[in-house]
Amino acid sequence: MASFRDIRNLLVESFDDGDISEDEFLLLYDANTSKNPDFPYDCYGSFDLNEMDDSECLAEFRFHKNDVPVLLEALQLPQSFTCHQGTICDGIEALCITLRRFAYPCRYSNLIPRFGRPVPELSMISNLVMDTIYQEHNHRVTQWNNTLLSPPLLESYARAIASKGSPLPNCVGFIDGTVRPICRPEQNQRIVYNGHKRVHGIKYQSVVLPNGMIANMYGPVEGRRHDSGMLADSGLLRDLEQHAFSTTREPMAR
Repeated sequence: MASFRDIRNLLVESFDDGDISEDEFLLLYDANTSKNPDFPYDCYGSFDLNEMDDSECLAEFRFHKNDVPVLLEALQLPQSFTCHQGTICDGIEALCITLRRFAYPCRYSNLIPRFGRPVPELSMISNLVMDTIYQEHNHRVTQWNNTLLSPPLLESYARAIASKGSPLPNCVGFIDGTVRPICRPEQNQRIVYNGHKRVHGIKYQSVVLPNGMIANMYGPVEGRRHDSGMLADSGLLRDLEQHAFSTTREPMAR
């Protein structure tokens, strides 16, 4: 499939040869100009995980170099991905593109020096990998909280906390809010801007459990929301009290 740049070069040659008129040239040249900035992606080489140092891999992808192929297999991802417009990407590279995108909020243009691909391809590949992971493993996300917050486990959490000296026999975890940074949106920037962290982001209300896991209680919501407002609006305390247990019928600790 010819790129916009190839078509524009062909139009210039056709105009020089007199095959098309000036009006036709201007019309066709404008129609074949991408709305995305024309980054010089072809100045960079193709991605090769073997050429990366382990420290680079850990910093950019949050996984050690030898762990990336293991992760590809664990996620049951294919050895190659084919986008709807025909772009083919190796499974390792596709996974690394997604990992780099998730490692910290960044624009796709920041990925060009590492992967040597144009922004549209990086976007399509990243979205394709995310869709594939969700289709294969969405049950692990949708059923996560139901498993972590089941009544038998809540009781075991309370016993674990009480055994460490807690005066409350029915405290099951520790609630807090967390801000996850996102790229600055083109619209409604103030809604998602968190003045405390000084980033654009979305917020979650979570509970840290004694086993080290984090259960999502409420969210995401816009980053400017205060923790107290999230807690009141979510009805979190009311929901937890429905699962509360106590031989003395005391309300669940807040």
